[in-house]
Amino acid sequence: MIHFIGAGSGDPDLVTIKAQKILKKADVVLYTGSLVPREVLSWCKDDALIVDSQGMKYPEIFAFLEEHHDKVLARVHTGDPSLYSTIAKQISFLHEKGFEYEVIPGITAAFGAAASLGIEYTIPGVSQTIILTRVEGKTPNPESLENILACKNSSLVFYLSILLLKKLKKQALEMGYSPDTPCWVVEKATWEEEAIYKGTLSTIEEQVSHIRGVALIMLGDFLYQEETVESHLYAKPLIKVCDAKDR
Repeated sequence: MIHFIGAGSGDPDLVTIKAQKILKKADVVLYTGSLVPREVLSWCKDDALIVDSQGMKYPEIFAFLEEHHDKVLARVHTGDPSLYSTIAKQISFLHEKGFEYEVIPGITAAFGAAASLGIEYTIPGVSQTIILTRVEGKTPNPESLENILACKNSSLVFYLSILLLKKLKKQALEMGYSPDTPCWVVEKATWEEEAIYKGTLSTIEEQVSHIRGVALIMLGDFLYQEETVESHLYAKPLIKVCDAKDR
């Protein structure tokens, strides 16, 4: 069987127990070397065939999956396989061939970064919606950046967009975002070399101009982490004090 594994956001300890069990018995491992830390593969057998898929195109990946489908094959993706992983096309190929597979979820970078920062995405009165997206670059985005930024009461998280930060900043300012709107960047969330940059729309670009690799951009007032209304679930209930004539 072919096992699609979410390797988590970077910290090897965040790999699920189920994924660890598969890695321990895998005969073949195909992993995304540019995004998955090698430490994640520490559970693999000494005699396992471990191949880096960096630079491989779809035909090469499909050929590899077909060649080894009758073994225990771990296809390791960064974060969670349901986000920016290209598993849809791989699974379509497996369906055509009639090969068995399963998908094992992982912790995506947005949640790894939130844990590192100690923040919540859903703040009463500020944001009850999270948008995980990317700024359009070489890969088209069916949803325009203008439409995404129009959701000002949402918690905005941009993947794969650090080299397009200037475009994001320009569009946000043109749409009326204050230059003081919080804008934070987490580079390599939960990795050993994780770096956190806290700025605003007017300052963040200069702080992170050196980053060329894996990074996440967060934008919005939710980063203040201040409730503007009390949660009905956790707020202390009001107690009405009645005098004798009310009884």
